[in-house]
Parts: sequence; structure tokens; C-alpha cells
Amino acid sequence: MTNIPQPKLLLTSIMRPIGPAYGDAESVGYELLHAQVTRAQGMFSPRAVHRQFSLDYIAENLENPTVVLHYPSRRELIRELKKGYDFVGVSFIMVTYHRMKELSRLVRKYSPASKIILGGYGTVLPDEALTPFGDHICRGEGVTFMRELFGQPPLARHKHPFIESHMQIFSKTTSYTGMIFAGLGCPNGCDFCSTSHFFKRQHLRLLRTGADIYDVVARHVKVNPDAQFTILDEEFLLDRPRALEFRDLVKAGGRPLSIFVFASIKALSLYTPEELLEMGVDGVWIGYEGERSGYDKRAGKTAEEIFKGLKDNGIMILASMIVGFDYQTPEIIRAEHEKLMAMKPDLCQFMIYNPNPGTPLYDKVKAGGLLRQEYVTNPARYWKWASGFKSLLEHPRMTAAEIERAQQQCFTTDFRELGPSIYRVAETMLTGYLKHKDSPNSFLRLKAQRYACELRKGYPVFLAGELFAPTLHTRALVFRLKNRVHAALGRPSIADGLLAWGAVAAALWTSFKLRFNLFQNPGLTRAAWRLPPAKFSRDWLAGRIAAYNVPQKLSVLVEEYDGRKYQLRVRLEGALDRCQGEKLAEELRAYLKETKGKLVLDFEKLKAMEKGAAAALSQRLDEYHSRVKIALPRHATAHAAQFLFVAEMFKHYKC
Repeated sequence: MTNIPQPKLLLTSIMRPIGPAYGDAESVGYELLHAQVTRAQGMFSPRAVHRQFSLDYIAENLENPTVVLHYPSRRELIRELKKGYDFVGVSFIMVTYHRMKELSRLVRKYSPASKIILGGYGTVLPDEALTPFGDHICRGEGVTFMRELFGQPPLARHKHPFIESHMQIFSKTTSYTGMIFAGLGCPNGCDFCSTSHFFKRQHLRLLRTGADIYDVVARHVKVNPDAQFTILDEEFLLDRPRALEFRDLVKAGGRPLSIFVFASIKALSLYTPEELLEMGVDGVWIGYEGERSGYDKRAGKTAEEIFKGLKDNGIMILASMIVGFDYQTPEIIRAEHEKLMAMKPDLCQFMIYNPNPGTPLYDKVKAGGLLRQEYVTNPARYWKWASGFKSLLEHPRMTAAEIERAQQQCFTTDFRELGPSIYRVAETMLTGYLKHKDSPNSFLRLKAQRYACELRKGYPVFLAGELFAPTLHTRALVFRLKNRVHAALGRPSIADGLLAWGAVAAALWTSFKLRFNLFQNPGLTRAAWRLPPAKFSRDWLAGRIAAYNVPQKLSVLVEEYDGRKYQLRVRLEGALDRCQGEKLAEELRAYLKETKGKLVLDFEKLKAMEKGAAAALSQRLDEYHSRVKIALPRHATAHAAQFLFVAEMFKHYKC
């Protein structure tokens, strides 16, 4: 780290609100699943806000004081700009170019001394469209660009940020996903793919070895033992030595994982389903595209072989299909769609074949004059609506309306014939459990038990599917699946029955919110690097409490839970004595006094606690006990004499 003062940097996404309800193109929004993949599934659509992860990654690997904003409102952005920044970086994509312009004007107005850096896939646009709104344009890998801009030496290896994404079903958080950034770019070079050609068909390994990837996994598991994972790397499995090194470390760790990856048929052909499960892969995004698309990534086994092998072993499939290839007609699209439906993918995406600047398809369209005239005469209109849900090209066999109608029919038919994806995933998990529960491979038996645990957690969601799935046929599918799950894993408890009716209410509430566009915009996420944390924030509290960590004796970790900024979990591991308990109680009391936040005191991994420590915590937090929840040790019954007094002292707290 150099002693020269580093410029202060603000990195931000575009501002909220965004989406079709606010004049944007279809699929523009905060979510990949709900905006594209499960867009036709209404209340059943899984929900997960996807932040601009690249901004956190860049911030982690700079030396500057840096703040990152995800989806600020106009007011929140202005308030932040007034704090004074030397540089403001803006991440955007082509279809949010108009949103970037709006944000750039606010920077010029409220922080005129700031230099603006434009980055993201939106920088495929020509310089003349970008330079009026930015002083620097970052194209390609962001860490290298930013460090060069600020005169910082190159890094031998990047630091990996700790980032979680939260999934909701029926408005309730159901899982936590650790995001792993293993690589950029893709060597396959499909003619429409910005990801591949933005990085000139090169694959940039951010995590070079299987051990590097496993280290990130281990960090997440330490914080959240039940974490799931997504590996962000377009062709993670194509590098077989790295993937198998990772698998060996997973097996040596003795904990079956749940990992979603992106993979081609060509890459999947290199593995057996058992190898994938051993490394933790139980979900795959496959580019099915089209039967006659001719892409190299479809080389290897047939799609039918791959899909069957994965599904038979409990590996969930998200398949993407393209509508509007030159060879397609409405009849061919229907035939290809029927073939895909017969393979029963768990989730499906259907996108229109369109060009993005920088791709071979764009060059072909431009050379051949194939762009529809309304977009030729108005490039800004083309940039705004090229989201994959409008046909932009002159097609040799179909009109734009026919292509767009075929796409909509694909989404609708998928939902009405195969049913909500959450139940399709459950069925795949049940198949995996039944296949491997008695496997001679002990690690696969552990994986089967993980499937069983996830399925039991899902008992309450079946009733909503039986009542509200889109057709009589799909409601019957959910009913039969429920019976199969209960036969394999046991009947639901009375509590499960009550929760099922709660899930029905939650599903109706979710539907109501969707119908009237209520609460569909996420709140601001703000994070700071190399800056003093705001007083009484999570980072402030974590820094204060870190002073009480004693190696080999006590570890105290502060983390958000349920994805909410002002709901914190204070996790204690080891032994807590009276002195430490009193100090900890004072810090937590100060936090509760100055905020409206809620706390979970997690004693589950605490091996010992002195009575004085428990008394201090109970008494000094008593004034705020309605905002404090207690998680007692799981082994309390095994050490009843030691922990009975803890339960007694916290008896009027929530447990």
C-alpha cells in the first residue's frame, strides 16, 4: 500500500425504480429469475435481487476509500454525492443506457468536481454515445483498469469479497447463496454472446485453482453452514483439472455442498453425474439454444443423454432456448419447444435472437442491413429495447409479432404443462434422494440426506401448489409429488400443517403485491471499504465486538440475517466468562438504545458460559428484550446442568 493519499471513490449501479412499470424494456429489473426465467409463474416465482456484484469485487481489490451503492433512489444518490467524491463509477448495461445518462447528469450537478467512470456491458456502445456522460470508459476486466487509473501496482492475485444473495419464496427468505466469482468470459464464442466477445473469447480465471475456490466456500460455510453457492464462471466445468481438484477438497471436507453452475453440453459430457454431485453441483444452467443452432458448445453427448443423466441423479436443470434463429418457423419453434419440454427441465428461459454490439451477430446484421428500419433510424431506441423480448431483426420467415408471440407461448406452455418450477426442483431432489440414499458411495449418501433435509423444509409449500397451480393437470402433479415425498420421508407434523396454511396466505399476499406492483423495489444496499464505519452500523458493532475475541477461547461474529440491514445475528463460539459477558452486554445495549434494530444472540456453538456472563446479558438487555431473540446451544440437553441456568435467565426472551 502506497503512502500517497488515494482518491475517494463512489461505485454505483443505476437508480431505482426500474422495470417495465417505469418505462424500461421487458426483463429489465433487479432479478434474473423473476424478470426472465420464471416471469410467467406469478406468485410461484422465486425472488432474488441480483446486485451489481462487480462493484463489490472491484472495491475489494483497490486501495482507495470506496463506497458502493446498489440501486439507490434519486434522493439517496444525491445525499451520497454531497459527501464529496473524486471519482464516481457507474455500472450499466446497454438497455439501461438511458438510466445511466440520468445518473451522470446528477453527478455533474451535485458533485461537479467528480470524474465519472463508465463500466459494465453497456460500454459496448460507441465512444460518441458514452463520452458526453463519462470521463473514463472501463472496458474489460475492471480491477486492472481501475488500479491502472489510480496508479496502483498490479495484483498478483485478487482478493475475493464475501457476498451473499437471498432467495425468497412466497415473500419468505428460504435460502442464502454465497456468490463465487471464479472466472470471466467464455471461449465458446456463440455469435450472439456479449459475455464471450466482451473478453475477446478468452477465459480469465479469477480463482485459479480448485483450492482457491474451496477457500471461498469454506469462508461462507463458517458463517452459514447451510449456505448454497453459485459459481459465476460461464464454463466452470470446462477446466476439468481445476474442477476435480475442487471436488477432491469437497470430499475431504466431509460436507456435501449445493452448488449451481453454468455449463455447456460439451463441458457436461466430460463428467459423470456422480462426479458432479461429489463436487457439490446439483444445479446447472445449460444453453440448449436450438437443435440446428450449430454452436460448438453442443458438441459431445446428446441433449437427451445429458438431461436424463442429470435429472436421474437429482441435478436440477435451467435450460435456455433461443427463439428467432434464421432457420426457424413457428412450427419449428413449437417442435423444438416440445422436445425440450419432454426432457422436463426444472426452469426455462426463452430469449429472442438479437444482436449486441461487439458480437459477430451484430457485425453480420450491420453488414447485411438486417436491423429493422425503426431501430436503424433511432439507435437509442434499439439500445433501450434490445433486452431479448423484442424482435429487432428482419427475419426471412417470420414477422416480429410472430417471433414475440412464439416466445410468449414458450413461457406460458412451460408453466401450464410442467407447473411451477419450485415443485419441479423438489421432484428432482426427491429423485436424487431415492437414487442415492442407499448408495455404496458414503459421500453420495450424505448428499441424499441433504436433499431429504431440504425437502422436509419444503413441506408447507405443497398446499399452495395444490390450490393455485395454473391448471388442473399441474395441481394434480403437485398433489402426487407431495404424496411421494411424504411416503419417502414421513408424514408432516401438526406444525407443518399450520405452516402450510401460512404459506397459502403468504402466496396470496405475494400475488396481491405483484398485481398492484407493491413493494417490488429493493432498498438501498450501501457498503464501504477503507472508511470508518457509520456509528451503530453492523460494521461498527462488529469492530467493537472484535476486541473481545480470544484465540482458541472465544469467537464473536456479527452478521445480518434474513437479508435485513437492521437485523443482526451475534454468533458466539467457545467459552464466555463473566468479564467478557459484561463488556459484550454493554456494547449490545448501546446498539439497541441508539437504533431500532433487532438482535439474535446465537449461543448454539457456545461450549461454556459463566453464570455472571448470562446474568449480565439478561439484565442489561432486559429493557429491549422484545427486540432480542435467543438461540440456545443445540447440545444444551447433553450438558443440562451447565445450561439450565441460561434458559432460566432468558426465559422471557424470544427463543
